[in-house]
Amino acid sequence: MYNLQGTTTTTARDASVGGCYGMSANNLPPANTVISMLRDNGITSVRLYAPDSAALAALGGTGISVMVGVPNNVLADLATSAPAAAAWVRTNIQAHPAVSFQYLVVGNEVAGGDTRFVVPAMENVHSALAAAGLGGAINVTTAISQATIAVHVPPSAGEFTNESKPFLLPVLQFLERTGAPLLANLYPYFVYTYKAAGDLDVSFMLFTAPGTVVQDGEYGYQNMFDASVDAVHAAVERLGVSGVDVVVSETGWPSAGGEAASVENARTYNQNLVNHVGKGTPRRPWKVETYVFAMFNENLKENGVEQNWGLFYPSTDRVYPITFIL
Repeated sequence: MYNLQGTTTTTARDASVGGCYGMSANNLPPANTVISMLRDNGITSVRLYAPDSAALAALGGTGISVMVGVPNNVLADLATSAPAAAAWVRTNIQAHPAVSFQYLVVGNEVAGGDTRFVVPAMENVHSALAAAGLGGAINVTTAISQATIAVHVPPSAGEFTNESKPFLLPVLQFLERTGAPLLANLYPYFVYTYKAAGDLDVSFMLFTAPGTVVQDGEYGYQNMFDASVDAVHAAVERLGVSGVDVVVSETGWPSAGGEAASVENARTYNQNLVNHVGKGTPRRPWKVETYVFAMFNENLKENGVEQNWGLFYPSTDRVYPITFIL
């Protein structure tokens, strides 16, 4: 009952790519088995959507970097009570000194009225980490939904939705002040199936387009992943914030259950992603830290594509062949 999202390192640590390990399943292998799978596959960073004690115990001493989430349902408590934030940090972070925590993610795709709790919770958690002597070691951030992006192409016109700007501006100002990155969950699959960027060919989504598809000034784009990353950067800068990096905290492609969802497309997208992210984007030609969703197919999610993002079946068999270490 845990969700782990992993980052692999390719080409001698020149690129980071990852996979997710979920809380929406009741048939996953034990945490120790999963940690062995991560290490066997060269995965060097993982994302936990909540501080699962079994997963954290298994991760202790492994050297695997950990991104751990503060669940959305506790944001209000942490936002309104500094002692509650300190207790959360004490129970879930300080209690695991052998774990290599890298990011503390305060909320995942928070929406609606709950957005008002995000920055106060981030401030309280940040202060609690500092008081515990961990302020310089763990970045405090949050993960935004792709739905917050109003414009994907051309990337230079990237902009957040009007509804999300009032929430995101103080988030970005916090990140700018503390030196933490913004986490963005970016799915070319949904851009394609929702026609969020017009009627672009699936090859642009799968990294298989033979040449430039979107020309944006002097920059040519052959894939939607690069376009989305640069669009987020443009959207951040459009709000007057600079110096905030973008980490792709979720991406992937389903192997079944919907339009263009197939084993072959999932393998093509994720393998090409692993091969590509070390090169960066046209505007930022350096590695993009990226996490692939998901480590396993998750049987408690709704039927359709939601159950079919896994790199592995719960049996630990691969859904398709993929190489993380190049």
